[in-house]
Amino acid sequence: MQRRSTQGVVFVHACPKALCQHVEWALERVIGAPVSLSWADQPAAHGSYRAEVAWTGAPGTGAKLVAALRAWPMLRFEVTEEASYGNDGERMSYVPGYGVFRAPTSANGDLVVSEQQLRNLAAHATSIEAFRHGVDELLGAAWDADLEVYRHAGDGSPVTWLHQVV
Repeated sequence: MQRRSTQGVVFVHACPKALCQHVEWALERVIGAPVSLSWADQPAAHGSYRAEVAWTGAPGTGAKLVAALRAWPMLRFEVTEEASYGNDGERMSYVPGYGVFRAPTSANGDLVVSEQQLRNLAAHATSIEAFRHGVDELLGAAWDADLEVYRHAGDGSPVTWLHQVV
C-alpha cells in the first residue's frame, strides 16, 4: 500500500528562550526525527524568539503539530498543511487567550468558507454589522490581527525542512 504524504510549515512566531528546546523536542516527537531550528530574535516581542520549519509527513500531521505546541499557552504559532489526495489543506493559528483557529485552505492558500457556514451566518445575523462580525469570525480575523506584526518580523527568514519518519 502506498503511503500518502503532504507538507506544510510551522511558524513559531514568539517563543520565550527557555522554551525553544522544548518546542524542538515536541516537534521531534511528532515528526519522529531530530529537529534543530534556527532561532532568531523576535523584534515584535522583546525576549522572544521565532523560527520556521517546513515539514513533510502523513495527512493530519499539521493537527498533531498544533496539539504538541499547545502545551505552552504563551507561544504564538501557525501551522499549515497543504492539500493532499483526499484531504483539504488547512491553516491553524494559535494566539494566547484566543486558542486555536482552524480553517480549510484552497490550493493557493486562501481560507475556504463553506456554503453551509455562509447560509447559517445569513440566517442568524440580526444586522449587517452582525454579518460582518460573523464573516470576520469565519476568517479568523482576530488571530490574523494579532499575528500580523509577528509575521512581518519574520519576512526573509531561512526555512529548514523536516521529514517525517515512516
